Amino acid sequence: MLVGVGKAWRRTACAAVLVGVVAGCSGAAEEDAEPSASPSVSASGKAGKAESAGTVGGAGSACLLPVGFGLAAEWKADAVDGSTADGSGKAGVDADMASLLRQGPVSLVCEIDAKPAGHLGFLRVFTGEPGAEDGDARAVLEAFVAAQEGAEKAKYSTFETGGLAGVEVEYLATSELLDQAKQESAFAVVTPDGPVVVHLGGADTEEHRDMLPAFELAERTLHTV
Repeated sequence: MLVGVGKAWRRTACAAVLVGVVAGCSGAAEEDAEPSASPSVSASGKAGKAESAGTVGGAGSACLLPVGFGLAAEWKADAVDGSTADGSGKAGVDADMASLLRQGPVSLVCEIDAKPAGHLGFLRVFTGEPGAEDGDARAVLEAFVAAQEGAEKAKYSTFETGGLAGVEVEYLATSELLDQAKQESAFAVVTPDGPVVVHLGGADTEEHRDMLPAFELAERTLHTV
């Protein structure tokens, strides 16, 4: 049935479809369709590319780190008490608390909260002291993953950005609260001031995938400061 078509040629063309001639009507449906409001998603299920709306890591930023990178819009960075990323060696927390902030060879120094951007999760930045074993970014990252309870099925890959050679990992981690595995990601680089690990978790795998553009932005804009 034709509704609201004002030109005779359009009625004629569409009537032809009814008698088995394939012509012109599908185009009218495409023209009337509303554009999708959802973000672009790649074949891997990752949301589209994020653009930088700020930076973290350099002097004057919320977290002083051996590296700097771009922040996605509305993500909020805060230094973690007890950070020694500035090389001062001063701890703002006791030894027990410091052990909770440590994962493998690195310690948590900066949290970048996704809640202002509408997500449940953090980009967390960990740093370590310079040392002989820190020459291999993969060794640092493997030790980081091994120190996380419930981590499994890790897949590693290499990348280069900002003059740095790094290693990325995707793995599954079992959530104690939800009793189910969820996807997590991290990457590591080694700088003259020691290793740096950037980790992305999330409440569940869906949240993790929604936040991946911010993680990928950090990786591709990474540079020493």
